[in-house]
Amino acid sequence: MDLNLLVAVDALLEENSVAAAAERLNLSAPAMSRTLARIRRATGDDILVRSGRSMVPTARALELREEARELVRRARNVLTPPRELDLATLDRHFTVRGHDALLGALAPPLLSHLSRTAPLVTVGLLAETDTDRPDLTRGHVDLELGSSVPDRTEISYEVLGRDRMVLALRSGHPMADRRLTLQRLSEMDHVTISRRGRVRGVLDEALAERGLQRRVLAALPTSAAALTVVAGSDAVVVVAERVCAPLAARLGVVTRPAPIELPPVEVVMTWHHRHDSDPAHAWLRGEVRAALAP
Repeated sequence: MDLNLLVAVDALLEENSVAAAAERLNLSAPAMSRTLARIRRATGDDILVRSGRSMVPTARALELREEARELVRRARNVLTPPRELDLATLDRHFTVRGHDALLGALAPPLLSHLSRTAPLVTVGLLAETDTDRPDLTRGHVDLELGSSVPDRTEISYEVLGRDRMVLALRSGHPMADRRLTLQRLSEMDHVTISRRGRVRGVLDEALAERGLQRRVLAALPTSAAALTVVAGSDAVVVVAERVCAPLAARLGVVTRPAPIELPPVEVVMTWHHRHDSDPAHAWLRGEVRAALAP
């Protein structure tokens, strides 16, 4: 029995693509196709079948997926010698992608600490994309920071905290020192923050339940862009209080509690499970956790 087939099964069932699995394992597409043929002979099952322009796992493959993944993980642990992490000599590039407010709050303390403790480590901070992509699975991104708990079993995660949603407006705004009611809130000009350009959110639902509607001038892709607009106009925006506080202070923007309770947003760190036992990756997660600690 060729146990290398387990690694191939794991890659094929994560990617659902012969080409993507080949790229992940540094094989040619024909070599991956031959490996899939060997897997089919060994298991007596097709494993992946074509459905339209994509491939989907068979029922037997779905039964094997978790077991194959666990066997590969355990084999890697057996064959990887334990080592102590030497930060002074650690030479590695990490890529972190996330919501711009989280990256803005993370970057100053993280980079300051890395420059002192791990001088050879570099970090690439990437903005969110307007579509959800499996870059953690493909190894293009080491960590993602956002507000959603992943629904894929191969993605590990940790909830770092929760942040209150508040109303942001410029310090000289006519409503900065007045009592804020839902009626007054609905009469103000608003901007929203959405990487997909959405103009509606939980505030609209809360207003609609009370027969009110707000006017949204624009949807902006980042918190920085929205707060910049707010700083130079009478528009307001709903933001996460703690992570947006440094930028808001620099722009002369103040925050106030909304006149209605809004659900808090979670701060979620996600990574592929293949990094669970990687000492360097675990160290990075600890640094991010400390930098974003409430």
